[in-house]
Amino acid sequence: MSEVPDLGEYNVSRETSGRLRRFDDLLHKWNPTINLVSRASLKDSWTRHIVDSVQVFRCLDPTGTWVDLGSGGGFPGLVVAILAADEKPGLRVTLVESDRRKAAFLRTVVRETGINCTVLAKRIEQVEPCNADILSARALANLTMLLSYADRHLSTSGTALFPKGATWKKEVEEAQKEWKFGSEAIMSKTDSSAVILKIKGVSRA
Repeated sequence: MSEVPDLGEYNVSRETSGRLRRFDDLLHKWNPTINLVSRASLKDSWTRHIVDSVQVFRCLDPTGTWVDLGSGGGFPGLVVAILAADEKPGLRVTLVESDRRKAAFLRTVVRETGINCTVLAKRIEQVEPCNADILSARALANLTMLLSYADRHLSTSGTALFPKGATWKKEVEEAQKEWKFGSEAIMSKTDSSAVILKIKGVSRA
């Protein structure tokens, strides 16, 4: 089980903290069977995955619809839905995950934490355009591919939030060959070489 730090600095309620801990428990229970996250990162799952996802939620004041693509083990999508349950109850969160076993895990966490969240066990390309106000994806694809998903599923006035690692500048340069977009790099609080790319105005170059 990973070490669970004091959540005070993240400004969450006792109920939210309890839900996040239940999520973490379920992650450890399910991971040996369906490999939701890497075994190496599981021992530090709280910081590597949960807190890392909390900061994505904190990048803006979310309203309307939030769609998380390729949700996998629930990062950041499930963490977003758990935070929203207490802080933004009007936010409608949808998780898209084509792997049915992972989708079953996501639904189990939704049920056991008592949050309101929709899980779609479909390929991203097969989901009807979502017109999302906020679109997120973590460790799913390179930025060029993510922008093609944003072109399909993000509303014209929406914001995409894509956590990226040390090669993020190269990914932005490559993506600019095919796409026009505005971007802001928000430095990660859990990895000094990583950022969260805040993207708006996506269109073909």
